[in-house]
Amino acid sequence: MTTFRFCAALLVAGSAFGQMPIVLRAARLLDIESGKMLQPGEVLVAGERIVEVGATVTHPPTAEVIDLGNRTLLPGLIDAHVHLFLHPGAEDLQTVEESVPERTIRAVAAAKADLMAGFTAERDMGTEGAGSADTAVRNAIDSLGLAPGPRLRISGNAVDILGGHEDAIGYNPAQHVLPNATWANNAAELVAVIRGQFKEGADFIKIYETGRDTLHDGKFSTPYQYTEAELRVAVEEAARVGKRVAVHATGEPGTLYAARAGVASVDHALQLSEETMRLMREKQIFAVPTFAISEYFADHAASSQAAERERAMLEFHAREFRRQLAAGVPMAMGSDVGPFPHGTQAREFVLMVKYGMSPLAALQAGTLNGARLLGWQDQIGALKPGYFADIVAVPGDPLLDIGVLANVTFVMKGGTIYKR
Repeated sequence: MTTFRFCAALLVAGSAFGQMPIVLRAARLLDIESGKMLQPGEVLVAGERIVEVGATVTHPPTAEVIDLGNRTLLPGLIDAHVHLFLHPGAEDLQTVEESVPERTIRAVAAAKADLMAGFTAERDMGTEGAGSADTAVRNAIDSLGLAPGPRLRISGNAVDILGGHEDAIGYNPAQHVLPNATWANNAAELVAVIRGQFKEGADFIKIYETGRDTLHDGKFSTPYQYTEAELRVAVEEAARVGKRVAVHATGEPGTLYAARAGVASVDHALQLSEETMRLMREKQIFAVPTFAISEYFADHAASSQAAERERAMLEFHAREFRRQLAAGVPMAMGSDVGPFPHGTQAREFVLMVKYGMSPLAALQAGTLNGARLLGWQDQIGALKPGYFADIVAVPGDPLLDIGVLANVTFVMKGGTIYKR
C-alpha cells in the first residue's frame, strides 16, 4: 500500500509539471547492488524520479513507451574526479594563457560532453586557477537550467602551499605568475581559505597533499605538503558546515596523514602503506585511482624518455592497485578527465578492470560508490524507486565487456532525455 501511494504521488507530480510518465524497456537491466541482470528489464519514470523497476512494470495509459532494443539499462555513471576547466593542451600552468570567461565557456561545453557520454553526476576537482567559476557552471546546470550537464559537486580553486605542487615554479619571479591553486601555508590560513571557498559556493574542499612525484629504481617518493594536524584542522572546519575534504595524495607519508585526518577520498593513491589501507577500509575513505590520465600522458608524452617514465609510473600504480583491492580499500571511479578529451573517460572503467577489478566492481565504483562519495547516496547511483531518474543505456552486456560503456546510446537525467 505504501508503494502504491508513493507511485501514485509521483505520477501525479509528473503530470502536474507537464511530463507524462515514461516506460523504458530494454533487453537487459542491471541491478547494480546485487549484480543480477534482468532480461528483459523496464523502468517506469514519472517526473524526475524512478517509480518502478522490474522485468515488467506498470504501464499507465498516458505513458510513453521507449523500447531501446538490445541494450542494457544502467544507472547514470558517476565520475568522481574531473576537471571541467581543463582541456587538452591547457593542462598545468598553460591555463594562464586563457581568460576565466573563455575557460568558463569551455567548461560548459565540457560538462555537456560528459553528460552525453553517460556521466550524469561528477565531482569537479578544482578549477586550476579559475577561482569559483565552477559555481556559475553548476548553477547554470542545476538552478537555472541554462545548460545541459551532470549533477555537480564543485570545489572551487584547490588549496596548495607556497612552492607546492600547483605553484608557478620556474617562471621569472618578476612576472608574479599566479598558482593554479589558492595558497594556504598553515592551519590558520587553511581555515580562512576554506571559509572563503564555501562562501563562494564550493560543495567540498580539494587540497593538494603531495607532489611532485618521483620513481627511481622502482622506489616511489613524494613530499607531503600539510602535516596531519593541519589536515585535521581542514577536515574539522569543513565538517563544521557539514562538508568534506578530498586530497590529491599519491604516496606516503601524505596518504597516511590524510587517512588519519579523516578525509573523504584519497585521489590518485599510487602508494598506500598497510596502515593507510587499514584506516581507509575502517573509515570508508575512498581511493580514486585515475588510471586514464596516466595512460593518456604516457601515450602523448613529449619524448620517448618521458613516455618511459609515465609508463613506469602507471605500472607501479597498477601493482599497488592490486594490493589495495586485496586489502579491501573502497574504490570510486575517477578519471581526471580534462587534460584528455571530455566525454571519453569511460576508458577508466576499462583500465580498472584491466588492473584487477571485476566489471561489476568497476561499475559499482562508478555508480554506488560515486554516489556515496558525492553525498548523494539513496538518491542516485542505482535504479530504484524513489531515486532520481538518471539512466543510461549501452549496447551489449557490460558485465561481459566493460568496453561497451564507451558507447552510451541513451541518456536520461532527472527524467529528462538528453540523448536517444
